[in-house]
Amino acid sequence: MAQQFVVSHIASNKVVVFGKNNCPFCHHALDLLENFNFKPGHLEYIDLTSQRDMDAIQDYLMQLTGTRTVPRIFIGETCIGGFTDLDALNRSGELFFMFKTIGAL
Repeated sequence: MAQQFVVSHIASNKVVVFGKNNCPFCHHALDLLENFNFKPGHLEYIDLTSQRDMDAIQDYLMQLTGTRTVPRIFIGETCIGGFTDLDALNRSGELFFMFKTIGAL
């Protein structure tokens, strides 16, 4: 069930952030992402604390990405990591092009 939940959210060309509302790095990631003009429906934030099977979802994210930490940020079906990785991609200018490539902007 957790695997299906994660896969269904990252299966389309959009940006998906798995996070927790009490996580400051999740808030930093959302603040950074709000600077981009995403097409409607192309940015999705999933608050894991609102999911009944939060631990199972994080366990599957561990299998998929190598870590359970949040935020786990996907661009298209590729996990780019967490906030530090997102920030580095933004600073290098690569982030904008990744969003353009998947048609999110």
